[in-house]
Amino acid sequence: MTGSPSIVPVTPERDTYFVLDDLGGRIGRLWREAGEEDTDRAVLIRHLFEGQYANPIRIVAFNTAQGWSRDVTEEIARELWKCCGDQGEVPRSLLAFLDHHGR
Repeated sequence: MTGSPSIVPVTPERDTYFVLDDLGGRIGRLWREAGEEDTDRAVLIRHLFEGQYANPIRIVAFNTAQGWSRDVTEEIARELWKCCGDQGEVPRSLLAFLDHHGR
């Protein structure tokens, strides 16, 4: 039997981001699978804007080299609000997330 692949990035010095997404129905909430290249902050923000998450609930980040992990949901929501203001619109896929996490 083989084990699961490690979630520790090849380059452990960088911050890694994961999204808890609510797919609803029988599937419910799950941590979305992502390739290593899709777990940095800039890509996460882009994917959120593109609607690649059904209903993001929580975002966590960790850095194995520095030995920390934390909930960054509010921090990411603030950054998304700023981006939405810069673009003059809120993507439909982010309405509930941003409504829940305020400004």
